[in-house]
Amino acid sequence: MSKNIGFIGLGIMGKHMSSNLIKKGYNLIVYDKVEEAIKNLEKLGAKGAKSSKEVAKECDLVFMIVPDSSHSIDVIFGKDGLIDELKKGSAIVDMSSISPFYSKEIGKKCEDAGVNYVDAPVSGGEPKAITGELSFMVGAKESVFNDVKEYLECMGKNITLVGDIGSGTGTKLANQIIVNLNIAALSEAMIITKSLNIDPSKMLKAITGGLADSSVLQAKAPMMIEHNFKPGGRIDINKKDIKNVLETSHNLNISLPLTSLLYEIFQSLSKLNKEKEDHSAILNFYEHINNMDK
Repeated sequence: MSKNIGFIGLGIMGKHMSSNLIKKGYNLIVYDKVEEAIKNLEKLGAKGAKSSKEVAKECDLVFMIVPDSSHSIDVIFGKDGLIDELKKGSAIVDMSSISPFYSKEIGKKCEDAGVNYVDAPVSGGEPKAITGELSFMVGAKESVFNDVKEYLECMGKNITLVGDIGSGTGTKLANQIIVNLNIAALSEAMIITKSLNIDPSKMLKAITGGLADSSVLQAKAPMMIEHNFKPGGRIDINKKDIKNVLETSHNLNISLPLTSLLYEIFQSLSKLNKEKEDHSAILNFYEHINNMDK
């Protein structure tokens, strides 16, 4: 692979992930629709590009992390997409959280063009993106995974090849079910604690180390107690992920009733103008229906 690495998508996650690659000494060619995001990476030593196609002209390994399936398709196959410029044998590592059905479709089209495709969504949110300790769930051919793993290790700690293309994004759906339903359960616990006039910080201390303890509890409970909903994982992004879960479950003809309810909670939060807040703001839904709004 060439000395230049492409990176497309410099939002909440991408800006930190790309900067970690720069810190490891790699030459990055970066692109984002937001010009300021490109300029911020240029200050760290990256070279800015004017389109995805321009990135492809200089690289044969491109990482990307964009909001949804339509963005992934556009970046790769659109008018200024990667596919027409990438050399045969090049690799695209798509770290976006999209439907596994789209991942498989994208992977087949890339294969037809002689380009390797890897679906490698992440978990850990902005804090882990900053520290380079993300978890990667990877779907790819084993040989391609081995080629890109060293670069993923610059951005993450737990890097697992789950299976073929689509397995990474499928695992991310499972991850999002677990995380967001945990936050919903924690929200209900906060509501009953408050209603009983129990100090929520003492409740948190009392259950730490027990069976109810979790990474979600430790990361999100303090945010809920302080009503600090600065986004690490935004409501609108998680709503999109849960929509992907439900579309996938319908395609598979399986029933996920708790996840269906969770999507309705996200719909309500959208109506409450909470879409740009962290998904710990699920608590706001419960406060609203119980007349506990601050």
